Amino acid sequence: MATTSDIRNGLCIRYNNDIYKIVEFLHVKPGKGPAFVRTKMKSVTTGKVLDNTFSAGHKLEDVRVETHKFQFLYNDGDFYHFMNEADYTQIQLTEAALDKPELMKEGEVVTVIINTEDNAPLSVEMPASVILEVTATEPGVKGNTATNATKPATVETGATVNVPLFINEGDRIKVETEKGTYKERVKD
Repeated sequence: MATTSDIRNGLCIRYNNDIYKIVEFLHVKPGKGPAFVRTKMKSVTTGKVLDNTFSAGHKLEDVRVETHKFQFLYNDGDFYHFMNEADYTQIQLTEAALDKPELMKEGEVVTVIINTEDNAPLSVEMPASVILEVTATEPGVKGNTATNATKPATVETGATVNVPLFINEGDRIKVETEKGTYKERVKD
């Protein structure tokens, strides 16, 4: 059993007959009244995001998990296929178990969280940032650079990311996976 003081990002808990992963949390101590913890939880089975508030000291049933490194192989439309880097076994997951599937390219190494009770994969954690190539974007208009202007760009995985005007097709960019935002241009 865990309490509200054990809540952290990535913690998996059993709540309402389902397993949820804590995505965000905030400990609040108001001037009047008891402390509480505001959480945003994502169901690992359905992908549904739930906002919930726990009072301080509330008991939570945590789920024991292990993390393993897996390589993303391919997406066949319904499932995403991964290979364990240690023993080369393969697993398949639905899109609901993935945080940012649109930023994942083939060969990317990710961390898969596995429930130790039944060895079922629960969710996939992407690296903090990924390097992707820009496949399509409008050319920047000269003289439009007085402010932090951005334009949409399509990357090799098919995702659309807002980038600065100086980014062109063929450039490689670093994308922050948590927010899906442009971080910097990568020099070769």
